[in-house]
Amino acid sequence: MNKADIPIDPSIRWEWIKYQLRAHGTSLAKIARDLDVTGTAVKNAKRNAYPRVERAIAKALSLKPIDLWPERWSSIGTPHRIRIQRAENNATYSQEHNPAYDLGHRKNGTEA
Repeated sequence: MNKADIPIDPSIRWEWIKYQLRAHGTSLAKIARDLDVTGTAVKNAKRNAYPRVERAIAKALSLKPIDLWPERWSSIGTPHRIRIQRAENNATYSQEHNPAYDLGHRKNGTEA
Protein backbone atom coordinates (compact mmCIF):
# COMPACT_ATOMS: atom_id res chain seq x y z
CA MET A 1 0.00 0.00 0.00
CA ASN A 2 1.36 3.39 -0.98
CA LYS A 3 1.29 5.88 1.89
CA ALA A 4 0.98 8.72 -0.62
CA ASP A 5 -2.51 7.41 -1.49
CA ILE A 6 -3.84 8.14 2.01
CA PRO A 7 -6.18 11.16 1.80
CA ILE A 8 -5.32 14.28 3.79
CA ASP A 9 -8.93 15.35 4.48
CA PRO A 10 -10.02 13.50 7.67
CA SER A 11 -13.57 12.73 6.48
CA ILE A 12 -12.37 11.36 3.15
CA ARG A 13 -9.58 9.52 4.96
CA TRP A 14 -12.14 7.75 7.18
CA GLU A 15 -14.04 6.46 4.14
CA TRP A 16 -10.72 5.39 2.61
CA ILE A 17 -9.84 3.51 5.84
CA LYS A 18 -13.19 1.67 5.81
CA TYR A 19 -12.69 0.77 2.15
CA GLN A 20 -9.16 -0.50 2.82
CA LEU A 21 -10.36 -2.56 5.78
CA ARG A 22 -12.94 -4.26 3.55
CA ALA A 23 -10.28 -4.83 0.89
CA HIS A 24 -8.10 -6.51 3.55
CA GLY A 25 -10.96 -8.80 4.60
CA THR A 26 -11.88 -7.09 7.86
CA SER A 27 -14.13 -4.30 9.10
CA LEU A 28 -14.64 -1.82 11.91
CA ALA A 29 -17.10 -4.28 13.49
CA LYS A 30 -14.48 -7.05 13.53
CA ILE A 31 -11.94 -4.71 15.07
CA ALA A 32 -14.50 -3.80 17.74
CA ARG A 33 -15.07 -7.49 18.52
CA ASP A 34 -11.32 -8.18 18.63
CA LEU A 35 -10.78 -5.30 21.05
CA ASP A 36 -13.91 -6.16 23.05
CA VAL A 37 -15.33 -2.66 22.66
CA THR A 38 -18.54 -1.39 21.10
CA GLY A 39 -18.81 -0.50 17.46
CA THR A 40 -19.52 3.06 18.52
CA ALA A 41 -16.20 3.20 20.37
CA VAL A 42 -14.37 2.24 17.19
CA LYS A 43 -16.35 4.74 15.13
CA ASN A 44 -15.44 7.46 17.63
CA ALA A 45 -11.87 7.18 16.38
CA LYS A 46 -13.07 9.09 13.33
CA ARG A 47 -13.37 12.31 15.33
CA ASN A 48 -11.60 11.68 18.62
CA ALA A 49 -8.17 10.38 19.42
CA TYR A 50 -8.37 6.79 20.63
CA PRO A 51 -4.84 5.29 20.55
CA ARG A 52 -5.87 1.68 21.16
CA VAL A 53 -8.34 1.68 18.27
CA GLU A 54 -6.01 3.68 16.03
CA ARG A 55 -3.28 1.08 16.59
CA ALA A 56 -5.66 -1.79 15.79
CA ILE A 57 -6.89 -0.16 12.58
CA ALA A 58 -3.36 0.63 11.46
CA LYS A 59 -2.23 -2.92 12.24
CA ALA A 60 -5.11 -4.35 10.19
CA LEU A 61 -3.89 -2.26 7.26
CA SER A 62 -0.20 -3.10 7.86
CA LEU A 63 0.51 0.56 8.57
CA LYS A 64 1.54 2.65 11.55
CA PRO A 65 -0.95 4.96 13.28
CA ILE A 66 1.13 7.98 12.28
CA ASP A 67 0.52 7.05 8.63
CA LEU A 68 -3.25 7.23 9.08
CA TRP A 69 -3.47 10.07 11.62
CA PRO A 70 -0.30 12.18 11.31
CA GLU A 71 -1.95 15.01 13.24
CA ARG A 72 -2.54 12.71 16.24
CA TRP A 73 0.84 10.99 16.55
CA SER A 74 4.43 12.16 17.01
CA SER A 75 7.22 11.04 14.72
CA ILE A 76 8.50 8.67 17.44
CA GLY A 77 5.18 6.83 17.64
CA THR A 78 3.66 8.35 20.77
CA PRO A 79 0.19 9.89 20.73
CA HIS A 80 -0.25 13.67 20.98
CA ARG A 81 -2.59 13.87 23.93
CA ILE A 82 -3.22 16.47 26.57
CA ARG A 83 -5.97 15.10 28.74
CA ILE A 84 -6.86 17.97 31.02
CA GLN A 85 -9.60 16.09 32.88
CA ARG A 86 -7.30 13.24 33.91
CA ALA A 87 -7.20 12.62 37.66
CA GLU A 88 -3.42 12.82 37.84
CA ASN A 89 -3.55 16.37 36.46
CA ASN A 90 -6.11 17.51 39.01
CA ALA A 91 -4.81 15.82 42.14
CA THR A 92 -2.93 17.68 44.83
CA TYR A 93 0.00 15.85 46.31
CA SER A 94 0.39 17.94 49.45
CA GLN A 95 -1.06 17.53 52.91
CA GLU A 96 -3.53 20.34 52.24
CA HIS A 97 -7.23 19.66 51.96
CA ASN A 98 -8.48 19.08 48.42
CA PRO A 99 -12.18 20.00 48.09
CA ALA A 100 -12.46 17.85 44.99
CA TYR A 101 -12.41 14.82 47.27
CA ASP A 102 -15.23 16.00 49.55
CA LEU A 103 -17.82 13.27 49.43
CA GLY A 104 -20.55 15.28 51.13
CA HIS A 105 -21.98 12.37 53.10
CA ARG A 106 -20.91 13.28 56.62
CA LYS A 107 -23.55 13.58 59.27
CA ASN A 108 -24.45 17.08 60.36
CA GLY A 109 -22.81 18.21 63.55
CA THR A 110 -19.71 16.06 63.22
CA GLU A 111 -16.28 17.49 62.71
CA ALA A 112 -13.90 16.49 59.99
